[in-house]
Amino acid sequence: MENQVVLEAANIKKVFGAKGNLYTALDGIELEVFKGEFVGIMGPSGAGKSTLLNVLSTIDAPTSGKITIDGQNILTLKEEDLADFRRDQLGFIFQDYNLIDTLTVKENIILPLSLANVPPYEIEKRVERVAKSLGIENILPSYPSNISGGQKQRTATARAIITNPSLIFADEPTGALDSKSAYMLLGILAELNKQERATILMVTHDAYAASFSSRVLFIKDGSIFTEIRKGDNSRKQFFGQIIDILATLGGGGHHDVI
Repeated sequence: MENQVVLEAANIKKVFGAKGNLYTALDGIELEVFKGEFVGIMGPSGAGKSTLLNVLSTIDAPTSGKITIDGQNILTLKEEDLADFRRDQLGFIFQDYNLIDTLTVKENIILPLSLANVPPYEIEKRVERVAKSLGIENILPSYPSNISGGQKQRTATARAIITNPSLIFADEPTGALDSKSAYMLLGILAELNKQERATILMVTHDAYAASFSSRVLFIKDGSIFTEIRKGDNSRKQFFGQIIDILATLGGGGHHDVI
């Protein structure tokens, strides 16, 4: 069970534009993500990181190729089935939180469960556990407009994990946060990965954020350029390796190690 493949992408291509003016954003991407992995995706601006995340997470469709999540070929699902699959199997954490302002923190968190008709007692049990693990029990009755950026991102994280998804996609999750909130959120993701064996795929331009993952894929011109694994290295050593590769690639964010 240890080497269970959660996500498999084969020969993924994504082409934008029309005849005579085509732009290849992804060019034959191949990757596997195993259960319990925390994978970072990095690369220079315009390398195709977000396009890749959108395609893998069912937000966008590739031009060609095959994507399998939990043994299910997601490209063959009808729109309605895909919406159910997305809600039940996948968790999303975005840079801009995507919270609904008219709902309380608690209502935002439980939204995917309400839509899936999970029984109320089960919802209460889960929201209590998730809010506690993220340290947001005291803001459950609040509205998004009355909480800080860090609290909004933890609320979004709670919503992403409450369904016990097979895979959590994080798109620049620390992009809008100050360094203290970013450090807290990354610590929470690393903890989820370790304790709950949550499988996480995170796009980031920030080497510091990437150093929390167990493996980093570097993308250049729509293809995978190289990958490195943390292994037994300390986070500081891993951070140094990431910086070295970004320097080779030309570009990428720098952040002080806390």
